[in-house]
Amino acid sequence: MDQMLFVQTGMGIDVHGQNITKAAVRAVKNAIHTNSMPGIREALPEKSLDNMKTNVKLALPCDHDQLDHEEVKKAIPYGEVTIEIMDGGMKTTSGIVLEDKDDKNDQMYMVNTSIEVGY
Repeated sequence: MDQMLFVQTGMGIDVHGQNITKAAVRAVKNAIHTNSMPGIREALPEKSLDNMKTNVKLALPCDHDQLDHEEVKKAIPYGEVTIEIMDGGMKTTSGIVLEDKDDKNDQMYMVNTSIEVGY
């Protein structure tokens, strides 16, 4: 990314099922669904959303190897998407195991994200 224009932040949680990808996608959606970038086309080369670059930084508490990068990228609607993974977030008790929600244990996963948008 040559020019950063925006930084958006969010958090996502998978309360039951211990799915790090689900928590990461929710974090990305939390970050981008509370913002509007009405002038983004004017700022991008050739005024095209295809030229937007997005760097998604994800702080994961565990299961880095189980993150489905392609599924996370689908949450960003335009342009080129890269993903950076780092330690962070939180793994804590949900207080209950629900087998019908695919729980393997009582842990819930919380993921934090910082999303950099530019070109």
